[in-house]
Amino acid sequence: MPTTTTQYNKLSITMTSKPIHTTKDIQNPNTPALTIDGLIDAQVAFMQQWLCKQAEPLSMEAWQWFGGQPLSKYISRDDLQYLLNDWLLNHPLSEVMRADIRDILHTVIYHPVNDNVPLSELVDDTQVATLADYIGSHEQQRNILIHTLIGNETFTDLLTQTLYHAINDFMETTLDKAGGVGKLMKLGRSSFEKVTNKNLDEKLQTYLHRNIKDLAHRAEANAKAHLSNEEVARLLVTGWARIKAQPISHIQTYLRDEPDNSSIDHIEASIGQSYNRLRMSPYLHSLVAAGVDTWYRNHQADTIATVAASLHIDEQAMAQLTPTLLPIINDALASEWLTAHLREMLQEFYNQPNIKASLGFNDQ
Repeated sequence: MPTTTTQYNKLSITMTSKPIHTTKDIQNPNTPALTIDGLIDAQVAFMQQWLCKQAEPLSMEAWQWFGGQPLSKYISRDDLQYLLNDWLLNHPLSEVMRADIRDILHTVIYHPVNDNVPLSELVDDTQVATLADYIGSHEQQRNILIHTLIGNETFTDLLTQTLYHAINDFMETTLDKAGGVGKLMKLGRSSFEKVTNKNLDEKLQTYLHRNIKDLAHRAEANAKAHLSNEEVARLLVTGWARIKAQPISHIQTYLRDEPDNSSIDHIEASIGQSYNRLRMSPYLHSLVAAGVDTWYRNHQADTIATVAASLHIDEQAMAQLTPTLLPIINDALASEWLTAHLREMLQEFYNQPNIKASLGFNDQ
């Protein structure tokens, strides 16, 4: 019985098994022979179609793989130092970038929306209150503010000139209307100037400047001695309350927008000049190097995904970005340069002697 069963199984296998055909067996005399060039063309087309269909999932898988790699595996501290110091800071702002800065500043500053948006939209009341409390609670900052408001030299000169013109105008107007008394006073003024060899106007200005400057210094000293933290803070808050309702476009009143005298041009030129001066400064290079060292020390053990997450770049962001990138990827896959490179790569593969001999394809 066992022998019979064994023979039955062998017979069954023989009857049901399909014969193995070689390449020569399946070639039909009526079918054109497959050449290496034809095979390459078919493979290139297949690879391009397959990659286009798989572009989206492959992009996400590539991001997942890349995000899981440690930062230090691909980026060193020296790489970052070179990027910032030797590459970025080694070049001035290009003319294209400078033109973009001017155009963007002009668009932003003179945009019509600024007419309907108050300054309070830029700075919140709580921010002003916090700053006011900070300045009011720090003696050095408080004294600087008081000096700026009361003891400023420019303010003293302006007040002196204002009072001088007011007194001079009053005297001239009064003397003209005083008749004989006015003429007598003018004669006395002339006699004074001849005797003292000094101009009365200059004497008056010197007197006013000396006394007003002294009064300003006294007022500043009294303010520093008696103004409390709360009063200084309230002064700042009150000043902000007076201007916060003005539209942002009010800033335009301090600017010029003329072809030959544009404030935007001056601002941009100042930015470019400052950047060119600082980018060549050993001081800035030292600060950049120290900043890179600190950042790299804090993040060298992180994965690239962790670093990207600090910039709000995660899988969800990549998923939203992928549809935007797909047209670029598809166009690149279908481009002539990629097709040529794929064909060249496959030709190199099939032209290997061992591959060509083992396949036995017709090269014609």
